[in-house]
Amino acid sequence: MANFGRDALRFKYSWTTTEGDSKKVIGYPDNILLNRDEGYEVLHFINKYMTTRNLNNTLTNFNIIENSIKTTVPSNLRSQANIKAWLDSNLK
Repeated sequence: MANFGRDALRFKYSWTTTEGDSKKVIGYPDNILLNRDEGYEVLHFINKYMTTRNLNNTLTNFNIIENSIKTTVPSNLRSQANIKAWLDSNLK
């Protein structure tokens, strides 16, 4: 799996958790909503997306995906499955 850390992220995120939230994200739960403001969720999502799509493990690719999630993916797309589908269709 791609293994970029917090220092690779260009946007500001929350790194705190609330009750019922976990910093330890595992798997790739498609039906789970991606909170685009939680750093640990975005970081895990991008690393996992890059791995499952066999993308070159470069900081440039990581930042392109992050920028898309934060600025281009429509805000009404909230599930991980829908965001992955949008990225698949729009990042070529």
